[in-house]
Amino acid sequence: MPEKHCPYLEHELASDFSRNRYYGSKFQADSVAYRDYKYFAKKRPPSESPSLVVGLRVDESASMSAFGRLEAAKRAVIAVYEFCQLCQIPVLIFGDTADVSRLEQMSIFAYVDLDKPDASDRFRLMQIRARSNNRDGMALRIMAERLAACRQQTKLLISISDGQPKAMDDYTGSYAVADMKQTIQEYERKGVAFLAAAIGQDKEVISGIYGKERFLDMTNLHEFPAKLVRMIARYL
Repeated sequence: MPEKHCPYLEHELASDFSRNRYYGSKFQADSVAYRDYKYFAKKRPPSESPSLVVGLRVDESASMSAFGRLEAAKRAVIAVYEFCQLCQIPVLIFGDTADVSRLEQMSIFAYVDLDKPDASDRFRLMQIRARSNNRDGMALRIMAERLAACRQQTKLLISISDGQPKAMDDYTGSYAVADMKQTIQEYERKGVAFLAAAIGQDKEVISGIYGKERFLDMTNLHEFPAKLVRMIARYL
């Protein structure tokens, strides 16, 4: 793909190679830890589409309205969407909140769906907003289930959040953490890779939940969109 079409890839060398191959011209030492014998990378022909699907989960809790976090999240989400469109990467973008009412304890908002791509998707993303609480485990489980069923080799699920999970009546603390860790472990076994983009004050807690190897410190909101796109490019 011409460089002018993907400015976020300007400094990314990894995008020239297709990773996790049984053979190739470039040996990847970091892949040996997975013990799946896919230790090589090879040049990807210009006509070969990336075998990647991306899921983007946006925490729409009320605290996202503080300190410009929501606007930064919107810019990052739009940047990811446009990047995926240019690179022909299937993308799933959901927002979620909890406890809007007793009858609406969990709400999922499908802004961009894998099965129903729409020219109006980019405008629908502007409806992302801060709402109520957040029940992260269920949101991750719903999205991971969708990604696990995709045919792409690499399935990447990124959660954008500013704080630890909290929803009525007792979805908080150790109970919520255990639920999230169980969800991550279950779907990693099904081939879904998780990343947590932390944009708020609870980044140490988020790092503890997801693990340092899955944690992205995005507290610099100005750099957030470009950094997130470059991170996704590394999975190509």
